[in-house]
Amino acid sequence: MPVYPASEPPEIVVPLPAPKSAALIDALAQAECPALTARRARRAEVTGVPHDPIVWTRALGSNVWDADGNRYVDLSAGFGAAAVGHNHPEVLDAVRAQSERLVHALGDMHPSDTKIALLEKLRALAPFEDAKVMLGLSGSDAITAALKTALLATGKPGVLAFSGSYHGLDYAPLAACGFSDAFRAPFAAQLNPHVVFAEYGDASAAARAFERAVTPIGAVLVEPVLGRGGVVVPPAAFLRGLAALCKKRGALLILDAIMAGLGRNGVWSCGIEHDVPVDLVCLGKALGGGLPVSACLGSAEVMRAWGDAAHATSGVPLHTGTFFGNPLGCAAALAAIAVMERERLASRASETGARFVQRLRLRLGTRVREVRGAGLMIGIDAGAPERGLTAGRKLLEAGYITVPAGDGSVISLTPPLTLEGGLIDGFVDACDAVLSEGVS
Repeated sequence: MPVYPASEPPEIVVPLPAPKSAALIDALAQAECPALTARRARRAEVTGVPHDPIVWTRALGSNVWDADGNRYVDLSAGFGAAAVGHNHPEVLDAVRAQSERLVHALGDMHPSDTKIALLEKLRALAPFEDAKVMLGLSGSDAITAALKTALLATGKPGVLAFSGSYHGLDYAPLAACGFSDAFRAPFAAQLNPHVVFAEYGDASAAARAFERAVTPIGAVLVEPVLGRGGVVVPPAAFLRGLAALCKKRGALLILDAIMAGLGRNGVWSCGIEHDVPVDLVCLGKALGGGLPVSACLGSAEVMRAWGDAAHATSGVPLHTGTFFGNPLGCAAALAAIAVMERERLASRASETGARFVQRLRLRLGTRVREVRGAGLMIGIDAGAPERGLTAGRKLLEAGYITVPAGDGSVISLTPPLTLEGGLIDGFVDACDAVLSEGVS
């Protein structure tokens, strides 16, 4: 097995905007849907500085290199997908070995042995006994499967979601996107009209939402830590309150652990303690070790609704996809889970994250509104969108990849769970320097 080297600090050999990346971005603008180009332009308008991306060409561990040879420390882990680090040798070996014997199978009709092995492993990770699993490719796939399951199991089309929540932009999760009305508005005519929202972190607000809902609520969809919405950690009693509410009102509690799960927030495996009763759990991002695979886990009692529906429809496949359970993704997932478990990355995230937050708070002090987080899911609230976005750009120019969250005020950090302490010290220094400049 190849040695996985320690990651290195940033090295910017060609200052941004660098010419090779710039030329590739010009080509991208000609081919890419203008929705993404317009988003970057809008950020430039807000901050007064360019927001063209760098173009990634390779990655290893916590490092990413761009087309101009600049080396970065990736504090996004590719939106959290590279939790075990980029190009982990065990993941690569598993994918390579799988590719030499079977790249694709016949989905749910004639599955691969690797898919079955992953299903068995995921059953063992579920926070309930006798779990059943549905695989997908993206977090949106997992949320869609969970929402379908809730409707089949309860017969109630209503959904309760939360302010600031982000569950993906396919149509089923889009209707429950509390992150911004702007995501839903252009497609409102085609979305589930039976979704209501409550304030995140407030179980009493959720109870009031049940009362005002015109349509009976069969699903409550919640993140254990609000991710894209600004890295918000709810009160300890919030999820237990939701679970009690769901039991009382005959709804299912769906935990979106796509970002926070698999150790990211410091809790293995679903981002919650096992004594918090939930009905369905959605996993993704880190699950595939960098490859696209996701999962919806449900109790046998809840998932039985799919069997009843299939019987009623004479066995029609009600939820499937050509690439669901793809052997390459399943092999990568098995390898990534093995690394996370063996290296106790959830505990490491908890310990490293606590030190990271403490160092940021000590150095940044009152120059930011707040530093908050759980595990290695950390948010630096700069206080205003233009300040957060500008700081994020300056950090990129210094060699650190971060992601904006909330309204742009928050610098979101979701690094590989293998992140070394020296890289943390370097980032704290860079962040201190950027925010000391009085970015505006």
